[in-house]
Amino acid sequence: MPVVEDATEEVVKGEVRIMPPAKWRHSRTVQKLGRNLERQLDADTILVVISEFGLVISREPLTCRVPDLAVFQNETIVEEDGYVHSAPQLIVEVLSPSNTRAERQEKLRDYENLGVPEVWVVSPEARTVEVLLLEEGKLHTTAILNQGQIRPRHFPEAAVEIAAIWPK
Repeated sequence: MPVVEDATEEVVKGEVRIMPPAKWRHSRTVQKLGRNLERQLDADTILVVISEFGLVISREPLTCRVPDLAVFQNETIVEEDGYVHSAPQLIVEVLSPSNTRAERQEKLRDYENLGVPEVWVVSPEARTVEVLLLEEGKLHTTAILNQGQIRPRHFPEAAVEIAAIWPK
């Protein structure tokens, strides 16, 4: 397989998927949101991860995702062989124009199977944040917001102004 410089690789059901590097607006959106959360959360007990890391969804067939942003309570992190094998309390995925509906749904099912309690799907183009919460083992959309504040369910002390997410 050819090596793609600076590409991100995910493994989905044993298949390696190579994704191009994130575009500038995507990266800036992730960074702004991550820094906003970091400023408001206790760094001694909560970890906001905005760098790429492997999140193992299942070992058989191997599925390993690379979320755009993840927020963990430190005591819940299970790391083995350099990869995380436990669900963060919040995952944020920033949509790219190349994302298909099928890819999005597949990724959400993986997060659901891992037991991620909350996922935010951020659309820089539509300037919306879709909030999905895990209820009875399924992720359900509870809100699609384009203004106001958003608070993570597990970290209600953090309030993110939606207008502040978008890079200028």
